[in-house]
Amino acid sequence: MHDDLIPRRDIQFQLYEVLDAQSLLQRPRYAEHSRETFDAVLDTATRIATDLFAPHARLGDEQEPQVVDGKVVLPEGVQAAVRAYCEAGFLSASADEATGGMQLPVLVAQACLSVFRSANVATTSYVGLTASNANVIEKFGSPVQQARYLQALRSGRFFGTMALTEPQAGSSLSDLRTSANPRSDGSYLIKGQKIFISGGDHELSENIVHLVLARLPDAPQGVKGISLFTVPKFHTDEQGRVGARNDVALAGLIHKCGWRGTTSTMLSFGEQDACIGELVGRPHEGLACMFHMMNEARIGVGMGAIMLGYRGYLASLRYARERVQGRAPSNKDPLSPPLPLVAHADVRRMLLAQKSYVEGAYGLALYAARLVDEQRTESDPQRLQEVALLLELLTPVVKSWPSQWCLEANSLAIQILGGYGYTREFPVEQYWRDNRLNMIHEGTHGIQALDLLGRKVVMKDGAALAAMHRVVTANIAEALEQPPQVPLAQALQTAWQDVSDSVQALRVPLQTDGEAVLANAHLFLEAFGHTLLAWTWLRQATVAQQALSRGTDTDADVSFYRGKLQAAQWFFRWELPKVAPQLALLRTLDDSHRAMQDAWF
Repeated sequence: MHDDLIPRRDIQFQLYEVLDAQSLLQRPRYAEHSRETFDAVLDTATRIATDLFAPHARLGDEQEPQVVDGKVVLPEGVQAAVRAYCEAGFLSASADEATGGMQLPVLVAQACLSVFRSANVATTSYVGLTASNANVIEKFGSPVQQARYLQALRSGRFFGTMALTEPQAGSSLSDLRTSANPRSDGSYLIKGQKIFISGGDHELSENIVHLVLARLPDAPQGVKGISLFTVPKFHTDEQGRVGARNDVALAGLIHKCGWRGTTSTMLSFGEQDACIGELVGRPHEGLACMFHMMNEARIGVGMGAIMLGYRGYLASLRYARERVQGRAPSNKDPLSPPLPLVAHADVRRMLLAQKSYVEGAYGLALYAARLVDEQRTESDPQRLQEVALLLELLTPVVKSWPSQWCLEANSLAIQILGGYGYTREFPVEQYWRDNRLNMIHEGTHGIQALDLLGRKVVMKDGAALAAMHRVVTANIAEALEQPPQVPLAQALQTAWQDVSDSVQALRVPLQTDGEAVLANAHLFLEAFGHTLLAWTWLRQATVAQQALSRGTDTDADVSFYRGKLQAAQWFFRWELPKVAPQLALLRTLDDSHRAMQDAWF
């Protein structure tokens, strides 16, 4: 059953062979742990995910949350699952021991979380948002706010959300209208509406702490005038005890095509002019505080997309091995037994494409998680700055590339199942519906592309791209020492140089006519993402080749490593060649869609 969620062998490969999780044990923060600790926590995550999260994944899709007598009712099984998750300590897995956390490496915590997301991405959303909410309060909240909320959030007594989007302002945060007016006691009256708030109302916890973006009366226009506030569903004293209801009302539930098990809410703050909130951090700096949560959420969205793609891949692989249909093109005997689907070349093509997308993206997301560990524990200021730059650069890619290409993996899974793939008797159609939201969640592709090309690759005179260049070229040099990997290393070297040359060529146009360049930023996001995925596959292929050269103990290990090498080869031959024409088109500053007039559609 474990492999139905995600193969433990791939988790072990990523953690211990590619990303060297054990080296983190040399850092004081993680010195009390061991590989045995990590494996035990993964065992617990797999058990809870298998026993309590996976069984109601379909039920949550079929029986959406509904409002009964003013309260949100969730499908059976959600409460037990999140309670077990919290009681096992996963809500604070990477938090400090001093605040009740397990102080696990973020890398290991994310690997555990990937198991839960694989089992049930909708139910996992509640706890994921709560952990991110607690991290913001821990970093930016006042001592009073921390006393009120932090321990309760870390333990799962309270759950948390982030409330950004408004009906008239989707991704355009500069157009937010929710207001915050100061009261004599230092608190604020919050008034406004928020929409698409995941986990915005439920009965899973004693309280819900909303992190709300709003404007003070003297706020400047635009994003520089946004402040952040804690707004609890129920008033809470400094000991964390819950009191009367705050003026936060559920205005309705939103029904989506997928991810139906998570409540998506419309919330009204201050209908009775009595909604009390407290300022987080300094006035007008709320967006900077919230981005601490949003960047975590973006990496989480990417990991969720990967897991949905992975589940679809495993389901279609199992189906392809079991379902017999058709014969080899050279076989003209209609009486001969049909072959399993996996024997057909076109089916193997679709399976290999899925494998290359999901396992490559998994490696990228876990690499980002390891960077967070380095950020938390690094003592060398120069290395610390480099790690921060790498995370800045990679976050939009970790969010967006899996959201596009692991969705494509889900589409291929449906194709392999044929007509059955479109039916609700098989899970792959739900994986696709659930995954489609990730292209929109936490910033659309277009917004991530603008951020990547318009800011990340050129910030600090290209320092982030230079940091990534050092990492990529070091891995290329290592791969060049292995003759079987030389063609892949050389192909990546060419693609990376093309990326670097394109960024250099666009520097002046970005300054003189930025809109002309950024109109095609999506091209750069995809090309850069493909290049990074090729890099993650080169890393995996290098490790797999080294393992085969040393000799392995079992046939299963040989097959595992050969599969890694074949998936890497496929990605380099079929996907990486897309980068050059995309970058060439980007450099032309084509204006086809900019020049299109509204009346011509």
